[in-house]
Amino acid sequence: EKNIYMASKMDLLTSIEECNIALNLLLNNKFSEALDLLKPWSKDSMYHALGYSSILVMQAAMTFEHNDIQTAMTTIKEALHTCQRFRKRNSVVGSLSSLVSKQSTDSLKAEEMHAELCYAECLLQKAALTFVQDENMISFIKGGIKIRTSYQIYKDCQHVLNTSQGVCGDTEVYKQFEGGVRVGIGSFNLMLSLLPARILRLLEFIGFSGNREFGLAQLRDGAVGHSLRAILCVLTLLLYHTYVCLILGTGEGNLVEAEALLEPYLHKFPKGSIILFYSARIAVLRGHFEKAQLKFQDCILSQQQWKQVHHLCYWELMWCHSFQQQWGEAHRFAELLCRESRWSRAIYMYQKAAILSMMSEEELQKTGENVAELFRQVEGLKQRLAGKSIPTEKFAVRKARRYSSPTPVKLVIPALEMMYVWNGFTIVAKRADATESLLITIERAEKNLHTNPSPSEFQADDQCLVQMLKGLCLKHLGRLLQAELCFSQVLASEKRIRYDHYLIPFTLYELGLLYKQQGDIAKATRYIEDAKLNYKDYSMESRLHFRIHAALNSLKGSPVSSP
Repeated sequence: EKNIYMASKMDLLTSIEECNIALNLLLNNKFSEALDLLKPWSKDSMYHALGYSSILVMQAAMTFEHNDIQTAMTTIKEALHTCQRFRKRNSVVGSLSSLVSKQSTDSLKAEEMHAELCYAECLLQKAALTFVQDENMISFIKGGIKIRTSYQIYKDCQHVLNTSQGVCGDTEVYKQFEGGVRVGIGSFNLMLSLLPARILRLLEFIGFSGNREFGLAQLRDGAVGHSLRAILCVLTLLLYHTYVCLILGTGEGNLVEAEALLEPYLHKFPKGSIILFYSARIAVLRGHFEKAQLKFQDCILSQQQWKQVHHLCYWELMWCHSFQQQWGEAHRFAELLCRESRWSRAIYMYQKAAILSMMSEEELQKTGENVAELFRQVEGLKQRLAGKSIPTEKFAVRKARRYSSPTPVKLVIPALEMMYVWNGFTIVAKRADATESLLITIERAEKNLHTNPSPSEFQADDQCLVQMLKGLCLKHLGRLLQAELCFSQVLASEKRIRYDHYLIPFTLYELGLLYKQQGDIAKATRYIEDAKLNYKDYSMESRLHFRIHAALNSLKGSPVSSP
């Protein structure tokens, strides 16, 4: 093998090639080998710098460990510094170009073009880490400014691409550049298209708007290209179709496309944990829970280096079992998360207690757990590290407070409420059998509330929660009239709700989607706009605004039925 370390300078194509090798190592679960390959040149080559920091950022985002975040931050700053050295400095270049022959300015230009790309990519990573590190307003804006600069660079690069098309279009360097522009412009458009206007305004993205279709098209083009960044386009699209659409959108992504994108990589990296993970996630979204469970187990067995990938699998497995109401199994994975993962201990503890609350007395006895005691621990586990806490954490803390009074009032079906928060009902909807059995559980809770001899101060809130979830199940089972009745009942109880004020805007949104399904676009728009404009300061408000934004966008594209 050629000894690269002896060379005093790393040329552009060699560095891209080395990055490609590192990427293949990463996809084959050889994480530390990938870092070892990139590290020696990470101060002298922009691609080594970018690759090295990318892996560390990925790790930091997964562990949420303070030290990992710090290390990643330091590495990105070094990477930016490295890229900066290769970027164009006008005055110097001006005087140089007259001295050196035409040929070398071309190669100079290639390096500069790639330096812009790598710099923009590092800036994006830095912005992402800024958000992870600290969710307060100042860092939000700081992150916004970095994103803005990055976006500007990508726009400039796209301009270079459009004006020089075909000039050097067949060279490897050019192909790599094109791949980099596609992933950047594509991700930006996709990301910005998801953001509601109010958040865009906060980020000072004035004049920035994302075109979702354009973004997806750019990423699709990049994904089939043969550049270093093709896999980045693939992973971005997979993340979009299998997570983002569900948590921030109205429904599921395009699973047919997700499977087609994954197919070649499943052949190339049959044991790659990242690839296996997505393949399992797609099975979940198709409602193939049993198949998904086996695939997640394969993913866990495929590597031991990055435990965080195991934690992602535990989280998914916990939900797989919850969707099927196999609470004993779900509890096992919730317990593993509580013990091993640092990502959000408050959410894990709440989730574990919520799952235990769903069990029968005898099942609960077998676990030896004290549910009230677990709920009481939630508040103390809330993260202080991030200026502001994760909205879902706040929600969990607020709900768990019911157990801190001397006479605690039990939460009703808390695991199903959390299932709704993470948009799990959309997934269960794929399986009529699972939806039917959720409905039975919900109706049992409804009956218990109804026959409760001494209703608590939470009675109205609990009844509304149960009605909303019941409406969702009925909707997914095609019993639309009954679903509408449930949702209307929640809205009629608005004045009686004392704590769970989020139920009203969320129900308005769900009722809007129900009218959309029935083809009444005007009514759908009216209800969803009502949720958007007339409610504020409730739990998970920004999450609903993301969903509202997606819903109103899809309504714009719907054919309007005549009244």
